[in-house]
Amino acid sequence: MTRARWTGETASAILAGRTELDHEQACGAIPIAGLLTAAARRGLKPELLDLRNSGDTAGGKGRVVGYASFAFWEGERTGYADEHGRALLELARRGIASRLGAGPAPHEAPWAPWLHEQRATFVTLQRAGELRGCMGSLHARRALGVDVASNARAAAFADPRFAPLSAGELTGTEVEVSVLSHPVRLAFGEHRELVAQLRPGLDGLILAAGEHRGTFLPQVWAQLPEPETFLAHLKRKAGLDEAFPTRRCALWRYQVRKFREQEIAGR
Repeated sequence: MTRARWTGETASAILAGRTELDHEQACGAIPIAGLLTAAARRGLKPELLDLRNSGDTAGGKGRVVGYASFAFWEGERTGYADEHGRALLELARRGIASRLGAGPAPHEAPWAPWLHEQRATFVTLQRAGELRGCMGSLHARRALGVDVASNARAAAFADPRFAPLSAGELTGTEVEVSVLSHPVRLAFGEHRELVAQLRPGLDGLILAAGEHRGTFLPQVWAQLPEPETFLAHLKRKAGLDEAFPTRRCALWRYQVRKFREQEIAGR
């Protein structure tokens, strides 16, 4: 590559499944095109694992060679219906109630097969329209049913911003479950290139820089609708200053299928 920005542009093209790469964008343009064609036929989705160029270690960035690593994943379930949402909300509430001694713990034995799929979730609790706890997982490492029940208990009893939920509060607490899609890394060089890729109201974002990490669910766009403000608050949540250079951060986007008790009850 002859310009540093082409590293990000090529990565973006691969993530979008575009096969019209030329040899200035990638010396392996033809085999990459073949890989993308085969992946599309098999329904595989690309994820950017890391992106670097020779200027990151030595010399300037006017002329660099880019290096990127990608993983291709099988397509994931997207068709969660209200019946799935009701089951997930029941699991979340039962997970909290059992900890309070107000009901039996959720058991895996009678679960439907889809509850054993590995998925990442967030569980949010609200009382009188105010946040009462929110905890979750960013990566799918355990069964969906286990993740929901565990995150529900964490939101109720382990969110450091709130005192543990009491038995008397449970009845008036509304539960919301968000099932996350697989996070996809965003390729960008400068701050403006990242901002141009943001989709307010649609994407949740994960931000990481060294040991600092934070995420906002797509629901947060309702409170922070401006991309610049959204990013600034996300940096603060990750423990960074708002002026911390965006180019030194890694960001991933994901979507959610959200289920909320009041909304499900009305359908």
